[in-house]
Amino acid sequence: MLKTPELAMPKANTVTTVYNGKRKVWTDNEEAKAYFLEMMMSTDGEEHDRAECVYIQLLHGLDECSDEDE
Repeated sequence: MLKTPELAMPKANTVTTVYNGKRKVWTDNEEAKAYFLEMMMSTDGEEHDRAECVYIQLLHGLDECSDEDE
């Protein structure tokens, strides 16, 4: 058994996003969410769909979020 339970350890607040082929490492998950929410709300068409894809992944707490279909 671990000395420090995994649930008691602080979760890393960094997240990596891939948007339009550009990789960015965010040190603040909330800042990344705000950025992609703003982008999602201010664009339409394919750009909106790409930003929405990344935003939804951020909401689900993924460590790496991408706008690419896998």
